[in-house]
Order: sequence, then C-alpha cells, then structure tokens
Amino acid sequence: MDALQNLSSSAGVEAQNCWPSGNLWGTTGQCNSENDSECCVEGRSYTTYSCSPRVSGSTKVRLTLNSFEEGGDGGAASKCDNQFHSDDNPVVALSTGWFNNIQRCFRYINIYGNGRSVQAKVVDECDSTVGCDAEHDYQPPCPNNFVDASKAAWRALGVQESDWGNLDIYWSDA
Repeated sequence: MDALQNLSSSAGVEAQNCWPSGNLWGTTGQCNSENDSECCVEGRSYTTYSCSPRVSGSTKVRLTLNSFEEGGDGGAASKCDNQFHSDDNPVVALSTGWFNNIQRCFRYINIYGNGRSVQAKVVDECDSTVGCDAEHDYQPPCPNNFVDASKAAWRALGVQESDWGNLDIYWSDA
C-alpha cells in the first residue's frame, strides 16, 4: 500500500475519490475582508473541487468564520432559501461536495472542537467550484474540506474571539 492510500485509509477519508476538478484565475473587485476573509488576487490560479472527503464521525476539517448577514463577508444570500441569516444563530455553509446539491439544506450537523460541541443548521454552500466574482464577494473558491460557521457557532464552542477564524474540528450529521 502506498503512503497516500495508507494515509487515506487511516484517516477514514477516500481521498482517491476526491481530486481537484480544475482551476480558475483570480480577478479582483470589491472584496469584503471582514473576519479576515481572503480576497482573490488578479492572475493567481485557484484550485476548484466538485467533491469533498467522505463524512464519518472522525472527519477532520477546518472551521472558518463567516458572516451570513446582509453586507457581511458571506457575499450573496444563502443558497438554501435565498435569505440572509443572523450571525447570532449557529448556522453553517458546507463545501460543495458536502452541501450535495442542496441535499443538506436546513439539516443540522454536530461540530466538535475546542473540547465542546454545537449543533448548527446548514443554510449555505461554501462553493468549491467557483469564486473570484461578485456573487462570491471576490473571494477564492473554498477548499473541499471547510465548514464556514457563524459567530454563534464559534461562541458555543467556547473559542476566544481573538482566536476565531481557523480551527481544526470534526463534524457529523446530527
């Protein structure tokens, strides 16, 4: 067994089934960098994905901070209902593969991190296939293993506000 297959098996992730689907070139525009959001760089190449790793009770991913409110760094209204959502509620956006063509809309997931857990409602997609345009607030495509969470989810995990933004977590369907 080669190192990649061994790593994939031990992590419970079927990496051989989730390869990059392409690249897109960055363009710049009016990017809201609230919550330390990354803005696209003109001419930079960004990897895109149409899949995400398999979800299990030990799916280790990256939790990021996102505003789901109008005018926030989340960009357009949420994909599940074309509405904006209060950052005072524990809501999330999942990478494209996990979002699964809206199949997880309004379902709850359990997020485990910082020695605590929170249940959050899926309201949006953290798009891994496109980005660097007005609809995506001129932010790059999401990696295929991100859960974008509201401030309420971060609070519930007991993370100090100065540390909000990037946290290794596990998640599962509730």
